Amino acid sequence: MLYPIAIRPGDEQHAWGVEVPDIPGCFSAGDDLDDALAMAREAIEGHLEILAESGESIPQAQSLTHHSADKKYAGCTWAVVDIDVTRYMGKAEKLNITLPGYLLNRIDEYVKNHPEQKSRSGFLAKAALRELERA
Repeated sequence: MLYPIAIRPGDEQHAWGVEVPDIPGCFSAGDDLDDALAMAREAIEGHLEILAESGESIPQAQSLTHHSADKKYAGCTWAVVDIDVTRYMGKAEKLNITLPGYLLNRIDEYVKNHPEQKSRSGFLAKAALRELERA
């Protein structure tokens, strides 16, 4: 999942600040932009581990466009951090499912053209999560 992060520039006396709008309370900082990005990944992964351990749901990431329109983040630089959230959902289990060939071909074609999906299973897991979040 691509989590947008809002970055506030640092200076000689202040670190670069990072906030993850989709994960309440998830903040970090770094000595420079590269360090801030690395620390953002650590902060996100740490928060997701805590949520998973306590049985809470993993927050869905909203779009950069959505967050950048928020006046709270005026003047921020934006980036995204790609996090594989499936590792916070428990051990993977194999299952046997049946799908119509046409649908399976469309899924495979989509995954081929969207590498962020990583696999057919990843695509199906994300689709299921989206539907469950709407419910």
